[in-house]
Amino acid sequence: MTVPDSSAFGPTGPTDAEGPAAPAAPSGPSGPATGSSGRTAAGGPVRIDGPWTHRDVAANGARFHIAELGEGPLVLLLHGFPQFWWTWRHQMTALADAGFRAVAMDLRGVGGSDRTPRGYDPANLALDVTGVIRSLGEPDAALVGHDLGGYLAWTAAVMRPKLVRRLVVSSMPHPRRWRSSMLSDFAQSRAGSYVWGFQRPWLPERQLLADDAALVGNLIQDWAGPRTPEFPDEETLDVYRRAMSIPSTAHCSIEPYRWMVRSMARPDGIQFNRRMKRPVRVPTLHLHGSLDPAVRTRSSAGSGQYVEAPYRWRLFDGVGHFPHEEDPIAFSSELINWLKDPEPDR
Repeated sequence: MTVPDSSAFGPTGPTDAEGPAAPAAPSGPSGPATGSSGRTAAGGPVRIDGPWTHRDVAANGARFHIAELGEGPLVLLLHGFPQFWWTWRHQMTALADAGFRAVAMDLRGVGGSDRTPRGYDPANLALDVTGVIRSLGEPDAALVGHDLGGYLAWTAAVMRPKLVRRLVVSSMPHPRRWRSSMLSDFAQSRAGSYVWGFQRPWLPERQLLADDAALVGNLIQDWAGPRTPEFPDEETLDVYRRAMSIPSTAHCSIEPYRWMVRSMARPDGIQFNRRMKRPVRVPTLHLHGSLDPAVRTRSSAGSGQYVEAPYRWRLFDGVGHFPHEEDPIAFSSELINWLKDPEPDR
C-alpha cells in the first residue's frame, strides 16, 4: 500500500486544543462551551433558525439532532465532513415545496447529536441512520448522502434494504470502490491524503481546531470548484468553523475515517468489506462534481457495478466536492425530478 504525503494536515499553528478524550475545550468562535450536544441558550451554532423545526430523536442507543421541514414521503439527508445538517438547507426547502418530508440529521458525534466514546464504524453509523427512520415513525425513506454521509447511505442500503426506498449518493463511491481506489489508484490516494493524515493520534484534532478552526474553512474552499465563486462565502465558512469548534466534535468527525483505514487488515474491516459485496437493490441516483479534487470522478464512476436496480449517473460540470451547495438549484432539480420519477432509468 502506497501512502502519499499527508502534508495537507501538517502543523498549522497552536496545538493546545482537544484530544480524543477531552471532556471540554476552548469555546472557539461559537462562544461558551456547552456540554455534549453543543447547544447554548440561544440555540448555539447548530440549531440555526429557518423555516425548519429542530428536535432530538433516540435511535441505536444515542440521541440525534434533526431539522425537519414539510410533509409527505420521508427524505433523510446525511451530511459529510467537515459539515453538519445545515449543508442541506437549500434542499430542505426545495424538497418541502415539492411535497416531501425533508429531515436532515447530524451524524453521531457531530452538530447537536450525542458524542459517544465509540460506535464510529460504518455498520453502526448506518444503524444510526436506519434507527432514525424508525424513530420518525416512517416505514422507509429515500436516503440522500454526501461524502461520509454517502458512504453510510450505501451501507444502509445494503444492510437494511427494506428501510431504504431510494438511494441518492453525492461525491462518494461505493465503499468497496472507495477502498480499492484508495489502495490501488495513486491519484485517488493522493487526492484523499487527508484520510491518511487522520490516522495520526491527537494531531489532526488539534489542527482542525487551531486558529478558530481555520482549517475547516480552508478545506471547504480547496474542495469547492471554480464555477460558483459565491460559494463558500465567509459567513458560510464561519458557520462550519463554529460547529467544528464544539467540544469533542473534531475527534468524533475523524473517527470514522480512522476506522475505514485501520480496519482494512483487521477481521472487522475484512468482514465489512465482504458484507458490502451484497448488491444494492434499490433505485440509485449517483451525483458527482466533474472537478471534485477530494474524490476523483473515475473513483466514483465505477460504483454502478454494485447496484442491481435502476442506476442513474449524473455529472455536474465545473463543480467540485459540494454540488448541493455550489449549484443548489441544479442539484435540487435533479434530485426532486428523480424522486418523483415512478420508473427511474438505469
